[in-house]
Amino acid sequence: MTLIKTLSGIRGTIGGHPDECLNPLDIVKYATAFAQFLGARKMVVGRDSRPSGPMVRDIVVGTLVAMGCQVVDIGLASTPTTAFAVRAAHADGGIIITASHNAQNWNALKLLNSQGELLSAPHCSQVLSMAHEGRFHYAEVSQLGKVIDDQHFDASHINAVLRLPLVNVEAIRQRRFRVCVDAVNSVGATLLPPFLQALGIDYEMLNTQCDGHFPHPLDFNERNLQGITDRMKKDHFDLGIVVDSDVDSLTIVCEDGSMFGQEYVLVAVADYVLSHTPGNVVSHLSNTRALRDVTQQRGGHYFASVVGEPNLTQKMKEVNAIIGGDGNGGIIYPQSHYGRDALVGIALFLSTLAQQQTTVSQLRATFPNYSIVKNHIDLTADIDVDTIFHEVKKRFVHDVSASITDIDGLKIDYPDRWVHLRKSNTEPVIRVYSEAQTIEHADDLGNQLMRYFYDLRRSVSR
Repeated sequence: MTLIKTLSGIRGTIGGHPDECLNPLDIVKYATAFAQFLGARKMVVGRDSRPSGPMVRDIVVGTLVAMGCQVVDIGLASTPTTAFAVRAAHADGGIIITASHNAQNWNALKLLNSQGELLSAPHCSQVLSMAHEGRFHYAEVSQLGKVIDDQHFDASHINAVLRLPLVNVEAIRQRRFRVCVDAVNSVGATLLPPFLQALGIDYEMLNTQCDGHFPHPLDFNERNLQGITDRMKKDHFDLGIVVDSDVDSLTIVCEDGSMFGQEYVLVAVADYVLSHTPGNVVSHLSNTRALRDVTQQRGGHYFASVVGEPNLTQKMKEVNAIIGGDGNGGIIYPQSHYGRDALVGIALFLSTLAQQQTTVSQLRATFPNYSIVKNHIDLTADIDVDTIFHEVKKRFVHDVSASITDIDGLKIDYPDRWVHLRKSNTEPVIRVYSEAQTIEHADDLGNQLMRYFYDLRRSVSR
């Protein structure tokens, strides 16, 4: 059982003891601290479809009412819709109740500021400190807040995406795409149908129960997506789309049932945006080099950020990036909003596909080809991560063929490959990502570092 408190939110498995898991006492504590930090008078609350969602929602809403807040409850909603609602309602902030890609026994409070953006690292630290101190003040009975139910924000969010200058609605409609969608039994089941209808798309939805019982792990590799890939091979769709539980990330399946590559969703969208508006691009240290390559080919400058959406958006603002995102298919397009949005990603992806009059697999073949392998090491209490990372760095710092980056874990960069080790913001693991020009070389590099890590762990533990 786990409770993780980072800039990605207050995230944990449901149940268990206070301060060890996500349970009512912790939900009250962190919701109170957040509202008190903002001095909030008006807050938006949305949630994905997880079985624990109604319970967490009731506690969050009740806590905010006790703080004297007017609560705009938008019900089942995506993270980008909730962010849109914060801005549209002129709220002081928002809480989206979702653990995104984590399994259904997890949930989380993602904390949004008045711009609908995830809290920055310094602000998140202040909220955590306030929660730890517990010096809370609740409203007197005459000052209690109230709840307003408002379910219209899905339509408003969709319309805002369709109005984006580079979303070519007419070209998409003329292509008459036939699309298969896996909504993973969450809020994509309600958000995507009207969105696709507005684009004139013939679609078939899979996993639409919206009950939070995910049909497969939300790690979108080919093994987990066999349902949609099999359907693609049989029924002649133009493409497949899979979204995560809160619809801020997506992956694409090619017309032949092969994977477009989740890392390459951002590559394709960025290339399209750069072809119209040259400029700077940002992604995480753990993301594919293909994005750097296409950015430079388009005359732009590529920058890497520390992992975590707030870090990514901060870097984008610093360098005035025109597009950014992460390797999970999370697209951040400032023309829309400084936050990941699968609808924006889908609309821009379909726009480039429609304008180029190409298939998805043909589009994929136009980009530099790298293979990335994503492994992890379970993080247990006996692992001295900082010491081990220090020893790994000492091992490679004198390798003249490698450059070392230690602003976020440890990334070892070679001219033709790289490997990145870092503590996850969302799970109790150390992520080990490696990339090379072949899957074999990427896998070999990642396994070498993992073996070295385990050897160091044994020596450090002795």
